[in-house]
Amino acid sequence: MKDVVDVSSPRVLLYVDSLKIGGAERITLTLAQWLYQEGWTPVVLTRQPLARDFYPIPAGVERAVEPVDPDWLKRLHWFGFPWRVQRLRCWIRRERVAVAIGMTTLPAIKLLLATRPLAVPCVVSERNYPPAKRLAMPWRLLRRLTYPWADLHLVQTRSTGKWLANKVGAKHQLLLPNPVQWPLPRFAPAPDPESWLAAAGVVADDPLILAAGTKAYQKGFDRLMSTFALLAARLPRVQLVILGLASTTYHGMDQQANLRALLAQHGDFQARLHFPGRVGNMMDWYQRAGIYVLPSRYEGFPNVLLEAMAAGCACVASDCLTGPADLIENGRNGLLMPIEASSMDWAETLAELLDDTKRRRSLAKQALGVHERFAQQALRQSFCKALAGLQIADHQGIRNGKDG
Repeated sequence: MKDVVDVSSPRVLLYVDSLKIGGAERITLTLAQWLYQEGWTPVVLTRQPLARDFYPIPAGVERAVEPVDPDWLKRLHWFGFPWRVQRLRCWIRRERVAVAIGMTTLPAIKLLLATRPLAVPCVVSERNYPPAKRLAMPWRLLRRLTYPWADLHLVQTRSTGKWLANKVGAKHQLLLPNPVQWPLPRFAPAPDPESWLAAAGVVADDPLILAAGTKAYQKGFDRLMSTFALLAARLPRVQLVILGLASTTYHGMDQQANLRALLAQHGDFQARLHFPGRVGNMMDWYQRAGIYVLPSRYEGFPNVLLEAMAAGCACVASDCLTGPADLIENGRNGLLMPIEASSMDWAETLAELLDDTKRRRSLAKQALGVHERFAQQALRQSFCKALAGLQIADHQGIRNGKDG
C-alpha cells in the first residue's frame, strides 16, 4: 500500500534529463519555483549528474539524481529500459510523490510508464513542436501508447496542443506559454560585453547582431552564416555574436568550428563572428545588441526571443512552427520572416533595419508589451490551480481513466 501523502506540503516531482543550459531546463526550474511559492515541495530529478547543471537551484527546491546504471544494465542498452522504469517507480514510491511532471518527450514517456500502476497523477510538458523532430520508432510507439494516459498536458502553443490531440490522443490540456522572467536572472559566467568584444577587436559603436542557442541546427545558425556573409559584405563594420554554443562538441560535432567553416565558404568574414559561449548575464548582451535574430527551423515557445523582446530589442525571427508568431505581430513589435525566405531576403531586411534607427526603436518599444502579455502571476496561478485540481481528483478517485 502506498504511504499517505502529507497534503499540507505535497511533493511534486519534475523529471528532466539534465539542467544543462537550455529553455526546457530553465522552465523546469521556473515551475519548481512557482510550486514552492504556492506551498508545495518541488523535487527536480535528472538522469544526468549534478556536474552537468548550468543553472543555480532556487531556494526551497530539492535536487535529486538518478543512480548511475551498473555495467550489466548499460550493456543491455534499449533492453534495459524496463529496469530503468521500475527503478524510477520505486523512487517515486519511496519519495511519496503526490504529482509527477515529465519535462520533454523521453522523460515524459518514462514517467508515464513508471506512474501507470501508481496513484500518482502524471503531467506531460512538451517543449518543442513534436513533428519538427522525428523520434526513433520505439519512442514514437511509446509516445502514442502513453500520452493518452497523462492527466494533463502542458502546451505552449495552440498548434502544439492541436497536434498532440489529433496525433497522440492528448485530450486534457492546459495552454501555458512561457512567462517573462523579470528581472532576468544573473549568474556566472558573466563576461562584460564591451570588454569581451574589445578584446576581440570590436569597436564600441560597431553595429551588432545577436543570436543565442545551444543547438545550432534547430536555431538555423547554419543558414545565418550565408545571411551574415551577404550583410558583412555590404556593411564592413557589422558584427555577429552567437551566445550559448559550447566550445566542446555537441553530439560529436564542434558547432563553433562548423559555423566558422560555413562562413569561410562565403568570404573572409570570420573575424566578425564571435562565440562568447554560455553566459549568465543575458541582459547585458541584449542591451549591447542592435538587433536580435532567431532564424530557427522549429521551436516550441522561444524563451530567448521572449527575453530579447522583454529587454527592449528589435527582433527578427523566422515564422517557424511554433512560437515566434505567438510573440511577434509582424511589423508592430518585431519582424517575422517567412520560413522559405532566402539568405538575401534576410540580409536585405537586417540591413534596412540597421539603417533605420527610428524603426528599430519603435519595434523595441512595442516589444516591451510582452511583460504584460506573459506576466508570471497569472500563468503561475493557472499552473498551480491545475495541479491542485489533479491532487484533489486523485484523492477523490476520479482521475483520468487510471482507476477504470
